[in-house]
Amino acid sequence: MIGNEGRICPAAQIPTAQIKEIMHTLKCIVLCACLCISFQAARAQNSALKLRQRDLVMNNHAVGTFEVKTTPLPPDDATTGTAIGRYFLDKHFHVDLDAASKGEMLGAGDLAKGIAGYVAIEQVTGTLQGHAGSFALQHVGTMENGSYKLSVTVVPGSGAGALAGIAGTMVITIADGKHAYAFDYTLPAPAR
Repeated sequence: MIGNEGRICPAAQIPTAQIKEIMHTLKCIVLCACLCISFQAARAQNSALKLRQRDLVMNNHAVGTFEVKTTPLPPDDATTGTAIGRYFLDKHFHVDLDAASKGEMLGAGDLAKGIAGYVAIEQVTGTLQGHAGSFALQHVGTMENGSYKLSVTVVPGSGAGALAGIAGTMVITIADGKHAYAFDYTLPAPAR
């Protein structure tokens, strides 16, 4: 009991059974609080682990050769009356990338003088180091004074099959009339 001055009266006593009941209740509350905190911490850790696993990627490097056939296409509504040429692309990749591709290229400039530029999109379908599927490549290239600038990039979101989520860049080299590629790419890590 509490007296007039806010102090506990020494004569007041709580029965032992009531103290045990209060202590048992307090233990249950503390135990529940600890379990809730542990559960929340485990849940947060599990979410962070899933996030890290999802964000893991497989970094890869593929090399090989390819043949390309370009066929002039007639002008369409967008290119009629311009100096822009249209070409059908037909490629066959070998070694690490065993695939075929089809696409379209637009080019302009004076090839005889070695001054030109092109853009292209191609759809690649086949197997890349054991992963079967498809993806698109986007090209942007220029040549001037014997210097070449070329960017070949996987179109984001274009991967399908086992190549879904692919990203990367391809370097194309031409030596003695033969085409070769070096392809640095990433794939999402397989789900566990």
